[in-house]
Amino acid sequence: MKKTVVLDVVGLSYSLIGEHMPFLKQWIAGKQRATIDPMLPAVTTSVQSTFVTGQWPSEHGIVGNGWYDRTDAEVKYWKQSNKLVAGEKIWERARKLDPGFTVSKMFWWYNMYSTADFSATPRPQYPSDGLKFPDCYTQPGDLRDRLQRELGTFPLFQFWGPSTTIKSTRWIADATMLVDQWHNPTLTLVYLPHLDYCLQKFGQDMTRIAPDLREIDDVCRDMILFYEKQGAEVIVLSEYGITNVHKPIHINRILREAGMIRYREERGLELFDGGASPAFATADHQIAHVYVNDPSVYDKVRSILEKTPGIELVLDREQQKAYHIDHERSGDFVVMADADSWFTYYYWLDDARAPDFARLVAIHQKPGYDPVELFMDQTNPLIKLKAGYKLARKKLGFRYLMNVISLDATLIKGSHGRLEADPRYHPIFVGSHPVSERLTATEVYDQIWQTLTADVLAKQTD
Repeated sequence: MKKTVVLDVVGLSYSLIGEHMPFLKQWIAGKQRATIDPMLPAVTTSVQSTFVTGQWPSEHGIVGNGWYDRTDAEVKYWKQSNKLVAGEKIWERARKLDPGFTVSKMFWWYNMYSTADFSATPRPQYPSDGLKFPDCYTQPGDLRDRLQRELGTFPLFQFWGPSTTIKSTRWIADATMLVDQWHNPTLTLVYLPHLDYCLQKFGQDMTRIAPDLREIDDVCRDMILFYEKQGAEVIVLSEYGITNVHKPIHINRILREAGMIRYREERGLELFDGGASPAFATADHQIAHVYVNDPSVYDKVRSILEKTPGIELVLDREQQKAYHIDHERSGDFVVMADADSWFTYYYWLDDARAPDFARLVAIHQKPGYDPVELFMDQTNPLIKLKAGYKLARKKLGFRYLMNVISLDATLIKGSHGRLEADPRYHPIFVGSHPVSERLTATEVYDQIWQTLTADVLAKQTD
């Protein structure tokens, strides 16, 4: 099989490729290129799962970055077990054709307990004293130690949160190339997330994001030249484009005002109780799954959603079939924001009663995705001193609560997830083999497969 590398440059669309990305602009000019029609939902875990299975969320089951587990009565976001993804993976199919085939899956999601030969994913250490330390999880296990001896500890706090920088993406790129030197996998899948952060913070504002574009362009240059020197086929793609937004929709606050949300009061703070709530939403960028626990409020909930400003599409179970998102994990309604809006998970009405995790980078505790974790609380002029004090406590071995995150959703200027109409902001596909101008997300799988098997097919033809 042909050695193939897939660079997932998150958030990249043709609208961004210009003077600030000189290498990619020149490289792409000599390649076959397409746009990928956005799928529902156009979010990381769903799209990646479609790319590697060739199936829609209705089949592989990844209906978002998280969902409500009706059995446990818990909202679960950013889980990591690959066993959650149904369907045969592209590398499993490849092994049937070539027993010597191997795959390196670097920081693509659902990267624990997969059948990939070599993999790495973020996995902090959580000691019993409440501290959190950067780390990663790898397959095989000793790959983690080998990588971190060469590159230093995985920079978790530059991977997500208000301190994100190119450092984490550069670490992933360097780790990927080391794995290639050590193991020479047939297929490499690598996740390069840097643009995701600046675009959600600032939108497509070139005066703010130009340095970030140059930084990711440099990383792509180094990786592409490294792999092309070996004669590998390189594919550059993205999961979604990110467009400008200005209006957060506090969907759970709207449902709460209609009597749908329940919470427990703990130490004067309000802790969301999904299992007891007649209805609630799990927010995921510009998509939200709305779960109805009490059938008697179903029609009322539908009416509320259809009347809420900023909601463009309301899909019940039957309507979800047309969008390939009808699955047992999906909400009773799936709702999509309009082009200028996105959904928060916020359910409290008074910030003084917000749960403690609201002001933390706490992706597993929040009942929905929270992009505001990219910002410190700008209403506190001493916030950086506060963060420094918390960090000092950590370094001294004391327990600490890094409660420095803003609760101002208007800070977010870019989002994704919806069925964006403008092709300038669609995800991209770039490779060497002929490709139609537009691809569906499931056809990306076919393009990767054709690239992998081009040599095999050529021999069969001869």
